[in-house]
Amino acid sequence: MGVQASLLTPRLIPWAPLKLMTKKTSCGPDWTRTVTTREQTQALTVFAAFMQICTIPLDTAKVRLQLQKRAVLGEEGGASRYKGLLGTVATIAREEGLLALWKGIIPGLHRQFIYGGLRISLYEPVKAFCAGSIILAEVSLFQKIVAALITGAIAISLANPTDLVKVRLQAEGKLPPGAPRRYSGALNAYYTIVKEEGLVALWTGLGPNIARNAIINAAELASYDQVKQSILRIPGFTDNIFTHLLAGLGAGFFAVLIGSPVDVVKSRMMGDSIYKSTVDCMVKTLRVEGALAFYKGFLPNFGRLGSWNVIMFLTLEQVRFHFCVFFFLYPFTPRRRIM
Repeated sequence: MGVQASLLTPRLIPWAPLKLMTKKTSCGPDWTRTVTTREQTQALTVFAAFMQICTIPLDTAKVRLQLQKRAVLGEEGGASRYKGLLGTVATIAREEGLLALWKGIIPGLHRQFIYGGLRISLYEPVKAFCAGSIILAEVSLFQKIVAALITGAIAISLANPTDLVKVRLQAEGKLPPGAPRRYSGALNAYYTIVKEEGLVALWTGLGPNIARNAIINAAELASYDQVKQSILRIPGFTDNIFTHLLAGLGAGFFAVLIGSPVDVVKSRMMGDSIYKSTVDCMVKTLRVEGALAFYKGFLPNFGRLGSWNVIMFLTLEQVRFHFCVFFFLYPFTPRRRIM
């Protein structure tokens, strides 16, 4: 009996280097190819950067909605400026121009070059380490979650400065006539933050950011893995595009549902300096705006992460099955036949 394949990887996972194993794909015979961690990271980083460009308008709308609290506090004395996903996008485009939806794209790309590839390429080795076994069928849901939490925390700890600059650029809306912008661009933002607030300030909001990305990473990777396996147990379902689409949507939904509260706290910690700590931000938000405030920006967040996960997992699954190679930047180089 063969062992059922995991979400994105071969059937057996040696620690390093990873071996890609295919079984009678459309490319013909079975082959073995070594896939290094560097190759994995580079391929997934390019993919994550492309998705960042496509989805950052939704991310900008999400940040504006999450930071919108002054109307509730009475500081602006009027109704909320941004209302809903479409209303927020329309308001930003009308007041600041269409390109304003891509505010923060430069630090967003910086973030993906650091975080995007690491969080997935480290997942399978860490999962194998946590399981203490190379047989994927023996990896429990708890071990998958632990592995995803660890890889998400490691990756975002390195990428936190880029996240901080991205949020601050996205948070700056329409200014009064003659008012100067806080930052002229991404590089100026890095420099200004270090100059005025110190180097450590680049890691503002690290606690909720680690919690947010570790939770979302775990929800995406572990839930995709688990949802896909559950679907394949249903009679009539096979390992095809429709299954991958359903599993990707499930991964995106669980990621937003579980991660939204810490995502709101992270955005507010990075975008506003009125909070003394993570706990202070949570308490003030809950007391002034209520529990539902932790789900502000849910729809644009799901639109972004849902589409992100569907496209990401569909692409990687199809690459693996139809092109006989796990990561699409490198041509397939056969080494030996699997007998």
